Amino acid sequence: MAVPGFILFFIFHTYPALQGIFYSFTDWKGYGDWSFVGIKNYLNVFKDARALDAYVFTFQFAVLSTIIVNIISLLIALGLNAKIKFQKTLRAIFFLPFILSILIVGFIFNFIFTHLLPTFGQNLGMELLSKNILGDPDLAWIGIVVVAVWQAVAFNTILYLAGLVTITEDLYEAASIDGAGRWTQFWKITFPLIAPFFTINMVLAMKGFLMVFDQIVALTGGGPGTSTESISLLIYRGGFEGGQFAYQSANAVIYFVVIVIISIIQLKVLERREVGN
Repeated sequence: MAVPGFILFFIFHTYPALQGIFYSFTDWKGYGDWSFVGIKNYLNVFKDARALDAYVFTFQFAVLSTIIVNIISLLIALGLNAKIKFQKTLRAIFFLPFILSILIVGFIFNFIFTHLLPTFGQNLGMELLSKNILGDPDLAWIGIVVVAVWQAVAFNTILYLAGLVTITEDLYEAASIDGAGRWTQFWKITFPLIAPFFTINMVLAMKGFLMVFDQIVALTGGGPGTSTESISLLIYRGGFEGGQFAYQSANAVIYFVVIVIISIIQLKVLERREVGN
């Protein structure tokens, strides 16, 4: 029964990936004839200033967003795990952003950042809000981070809630009897016991943010200029719009290797911390 699924996966995923790796060693433009060029495309990636800028922006965005989304998600999970009214309703509300289309959400926030906030700021005389940050090369990244984090918080919160449910109340009662405060209970009981969920969230969030694409397309299109151009967007534009299919295929292979290495390092470091706890 698994054979049909395996065949479909191979046709639509594995085979195109292998084709991309093959063409990365050629000069194919996505059409016409081609010839082998060896590792020339790979060497050129490291000489491409635009590609290096895209790598720097993507890494900075991914690291910052991963940290923010995990802090917010953990705080929300701790709040929702407490004994409060409408707990299940609140969980459903917080999960809504995750099921919405990224592009639609991005276009809505584009309108908010471009029109609503500036108008609101001008009416209140607030200079900080009167400016369209998406049109500023130094501030456009903030809008992307806000949207990406807002939408990613839902999934991370659910995972943290799943971890918090596994902790019994007896541990907290025993800690309270021993005189441990809320902060001590969090660092000595809660955080060590949800460490595996923290590891999963960190790895998945980092991987997802490194592959950011839709939010940038909807909000800035990589601009102003190329100030918010991510690697995924650069690969797409160069490969499908710029006639650099083979070159961007090499870029994609390099990026795939980079993401795998980062994920492995994260797993090793965080799993070591779990053992230490």
